[in-house]
Amino acid sequence: MKSEMPARRSDVVVVGGGNAALCAALAAREGGAGVTVLERAPRDRRGGNSAFTGGAFRVAYRGLDDLLQIMPELTKEEREGADFGTYPEGKFLDDLAELSQYRVDPDLAETLVKGSLDTILWMRSKGVRFIPSFGRQSFRVDGKARFWGGLTIEVSGGGLGLMESLYTAAERAGVDFEYGARARRLVRERGRVSGVEYESGGESHALRAGCVVLASGGFHANAEWRTSYLGPNWEFARVRGSRYNTGDGIRMAIDAGAMPWGNWSGCHSVFFDMNAAPFGDINFLNQQKNYFFLGIVVNAEGRRFVDEGANFRNYIYSNMGKRLLEQPGSIAWQVFDQRTVGLLPDEYRVRRATRVEAPTLEALAAKLEGVDPEAFLRTVAEFNAAVMQDVPFNPSAKDGKGTRGLAVPKSNWANPLDQPPYVAYGVTCGITCTYGGVRIDPSARVLDVEEVPIPGLYATGELVGGLYYVNYPGGAGLMSGSVFGRIAGRQAAIDSQAR
Repeated sequence: MKSEMPARRSDVVVVGGGNAALCAALAAREGGAGVTVLERAPRDRRGGNSAFTGGAFRVAYRGLDDLLQIMPELTKEEREGADFGTYPEGKFLDDLAELSQYRVDPDLAETLVKGSLDTILWMRSKGVRFIPSFGRQSFRVDGKARFWGGLTIEVSGGGLGLMESLYTAAERAGVDFEYGARARRLVRERGRVSGVEYESGGESHALRAGCVVLASGGFHANAEWRTSYLGPNWEFARVRGSRYNTGDGIRMAIDAGAMPWGNWSGCHSVFFDMNAAPFGDINFLNQQKNYFFLGIVVNAEGRRFVDEGANFRNYIYSNMGKRLLEQPGSIAWQVFDQRTVGLLPDEYRVRRATRVEAPTLEALAAKLEGVDPEAFLRTVAEFNAAVMQDVPFNPSAKDGKGTRGLAVPKSNWANPLDQPPYVAYGVTCGITCTYGGVRIDPSARVLDVEEVPIPGLYATGELVGGLYYVNYPGGAGLMSGSVFGRIAGRQAAIDSQAR
């Protein structure tokens, strides 16, 4: 039986349990509000999609002085042995605009970018420790670690470390948690959102709220919605992250009058291990394979089908899963030789990686499951002959070392595959998150179909539409969840206590 609404109350109820949700909860608690978090997952699977990430954050910074505010623990050797470069606000805005093909909501983009550094420093004050992303975002060139692609910092311990720090901070701050609590409906009274109905332990419950913050992710784990909105074959995509992100928060908001917004037919999808489980497994992280730009990628027909060097990997990797899903059998192989295999990061060395190695290309071709071996050998021969040999290779910059005369070019980082032994990794499509959701304003208030804020309702994280279209700059998701989560929590605390 459903309990009566007046039975329990919290100033602010946060729906979800990932990075965006915890930032909202911490900010609301900091504002003096009583906070309850409803997390659909059981306690041992908490953390949402955030727990499955590498913990990288894209933040605007003017140089080393800004980074030292974030990471004062940097040693003299680390400071002098690295070229951290700069990533100004203008470049961050340009990246969001260009990768969305200029569809990004400009007000949300500006709020994200301008709030990024301050939010990172706020998270540090809550106990989140940031470190340079040496292993994934820098290459040693001329004796220095040189960062590339606008992505410089990550959380110590990755996504799991991020969530452990945020949960510790929230628990110490007095945030209440209910696990295994699946939100089902928003309650409205006289036009205002005033509570949440949810299921837990096989029973229905209700929780009255001064304000509600939705932070329960997109619909990447909902096969029905994927095929309805993303299109055919998306039911076959492997779910890279949380199995609990099935669109509940989006559905509840739309049922309450929210405006659907953003790229509903778009998503973040990557090259993912061919034999990975259907859903993300927190015990087997790093199943994505994103350093394809150091080699070539061939489909079942033995053909290349993407420009592996079109841009830095963290600007194009989020569209590769979609490209792969369109290929025969939705499988491919990434192929490397000894010139670059040593540059591959840890995600290529995890357990259960689908990996083959051979002393010759002919022997490798025989091991590439599902691939036409003769066509593969022709593709490699044509590629090798087309590589610009007179341009130096520099993995830390767009080096212009491309190919000539190929129907599918490689624009940068093209090296002939001629240094055995050869190594290949089998991949398929892995979906990380969806881009469609509900519309918010820069104060994280959910807007209705007339573009008027719905009283008492806020949103943050992957269920917010309008930030990403077509492609996605790596590290922007965690950053936007934190920025708008902090805003949502702060505003919800003020709103709930003003009533």
